Amino acid sequence: MARTFSVGTDIGGTFTDMVVVDDQSNVALFKLPTTPEDRSLGVLHGFEAAARANDMTVAEFTAAVRYFAHGTTAATNALIERKGEVTGLLTTRGAGDTLLIQRSMGSWTGAGDLSGHYSRRRNPVPLVQRTHIREIDQRHDFAGEAIVALDRDGVRAAVRQLRDAGVRSMAICFLWSFVNPEHELAAAEIIRQEWPDVFVTTSSDVAPVIGEYERTATTIVNSYLGPVISRYVELLESRLRDAGFTGDFTVMDSAGGVMDARQAGRRAVEMLTSGPAGGVLASAALAARLGYRNVITGDMGGTSFDVGLIVDGEPLTATSSIEGRYHLAVPKIRVTAIGAGGGSIAGVDSDGILTVGPESAGAVPGPACYGKGGTRPTVTDADVVLGVIDPANFLGGAFPLYRNLAEEAIAKHVAEPLNMTVPEAAAGIRKVADNQMADLVRSATVQEGHDPRDFALFAYGGAGPTHAYAYAPEADISTVVIPYTATVHSAYGAVSSDQYRSVQLSDPQRTPPMIRVPSEHIDLDRINDRFAELERRCRTELRDDPAITTNRLLYFRYRRQVHELPIGVPPGPLTAERFDELAADFHRRYERLYGEGTSLPEGGIEINTFRVEGRIPSPTAHGSSSSAQQADTLEGALLGRRAVTFDGVALDTAVYRGEALPSQIRITGPAVLEYFGTTAVVAPGQSAVADHEGNVVITTRTVNGAH
Repeated sequence: MARTFSVGTDIGGTFTDMVVVDDQSNVALFKLPTTPEDRSLGVLHGFEAAARANDMTVAEFTAAVRYFAHGTTAATNALIERKGEVTGLLTTRGAGDTLLIQRSMGSWTGAGDLSGHYSRRRNPVPLVQRTHIREIDQRHDFAGEAIVALDRDGVRAAVRQLRDAGVRSMAICFLWSFVNPEHELAAAEIIRQEWPDVFVTTSSDVAPVIGEYERTATTIVNSYLGPVISRYVELLESRLRDAGFTGDFTVMDSAGGVMDARQAGRRAVEMLTSGPAGGVLASAALAARLGYRNVITGDMGGTSFDVGLIVDGEPLTATSSIEGRYHLAVPKIRVTAIGAGGGSIAGVDSDGILTVGPESAGAVPGPACYGKGGTRPTVTDADVVLGVIDPANFLGGAFPLYRNLAEEAIAKHVAEPLNMTVPEAAAGIRKVADNQMADLVRSATVQEGHDPRDFALFAYGGAGPTHAYAYAPEADISTVVIPYTATVHSAYGAVSSDQYRSVQLSDPQRTPPMIRVPSEHIDLDRINDRFAELERRCRTELRDDPAITTNRLLYFRYRRQVHELPIGVPPGPLTAERFDELAADFHRRYERLYGEGTSLPEGGIEINTFRVEGRIPSPTAHGSSSSAQQADTLEGALLGRRAVTFDGVALDTAVYRGEALPSQIRITGPAVLEYFGTTAVVAPGQSAVADHEGNVVITTRTVNGAH
């Protein structure tokens, strides 16, 4: 029988990553420069490279692809660069300034980590002009009862005015629509009658949860991005179909899986961390196979460094996030990022301080060593100067680098201003970048109540394995895992992730203070009805596939608090006894997270959010094996030796072909492991061992007297 393939891609700011898994579960990895002018072209270039590697024509290979999963930063880029569609908003009379007021949080409104003195406050660039907001007469109360009828003529007039004003996408967000969506649905129908081809988002569809501002922001962002994502996905699919692709096409979302590509435009707001989510999911699957329960994921690409957490085997998720300085009410895998990648630009500020990032050289012109016109030094240039990266073996030798250009850039922009030698300046660039990453790892764990010493680090991305040996010990992490798929790990996460859909809604209930039996004050029938409704929606979204499995979550918090904790709800009807067990579990989890004695059962509890997650297993099996041949001995994998600088000292260092490392033979540092697409480093005093899949475990420090 003819071979068939599954393909996963992830488009980053510098490189487009691709994984090809054949029907025998062999994995092949590809990495090509991103094509910023048209990112879909980078995917097609990947198909061309895969066809050559399999001695097939592009048409033959494309026709043999049965499943294609795509991770992309298209939504994120459009939001950051404010390149979405011109959007109009219909909202309840009197609520037209919701998006402008936000949470009325003074200096920290929408600023996140930038909060501080009021003079530093920066409101987000508006996604909807005030002149494109129309207030409509209508009103439901908190119970969903209509107390003001929908002004249908007012909706028609508003739509005509906004269309004439240049609006091309519409958002609808009425008060209390998450309890009763009747008016939003009626308004959407009127819009489609008046303007059949316009993109429309209702808040009751994308964010049926309590929180007027978050719901409004989420709805607007979806309408702002939806047409852009629809055009992008349609263009990519059209090009693939024209090339002979007839298989299933899915797109990575932010919450824990992939969605059918036909849903991508309608759910564009759920794609804002599409790429990073893939790497976390791939890490969770690998961690389960290797026996790690607690994992920090460190994804260092060309532009950014992204950190996620896997606790007790499950990726940490959030019901809301801040994107583009807007608070959005959509579930997502929790990932924190800083501008520290291989392409991060180094320089000296006006105070004579060495800085690295967040500005990146990107794919074009790229680091100075690329020889594509970049003249400013980057982290990758420092790695080349220090001997960490071999200029002749970058991307397997297909992408030669120029050490002399890296040295010239570092000399001009860092060494000379600081009166240093070029190697000293290169070491300083690396030190700054590594400390920035260590700081992010510490804050991402400690601020969540976790001790980083209890975690293993999974390091991936094109630059992740190159720097993990340095920043992991700084963050008190003793075990680093370099996945075999490290250089394209997020793309592998896309192709190996389950098809996923999560739906949620709000229906607030609370208990009085000072009660002993919570279930006596909760309407259990309402809870069961809500979960039944969500399960029906989830199964419909997944086309009632017989392979669907569902998971239910109920979000608890103490009365008058803001932050919620998700508690898993067992299958079947929720009884009083089971609800009281869930409440007790909430108290225990609260104390595990915030410390003994911090829970307050006597204060009463609230439940606001109901969530159901549905999954269809991926057609690509987890645990796929490397297609590379492992050597029998370390000497068989040895490529040679070269001088590599560690802590300012150049050491004679063994260089191995990473894919060929023999299984279960320990390497002692200093050593460099060169892979297609990345370079892993084992420092002096550290050791490493490869497993039968090609994953490498680095022990960064001595524990109890032994590695």
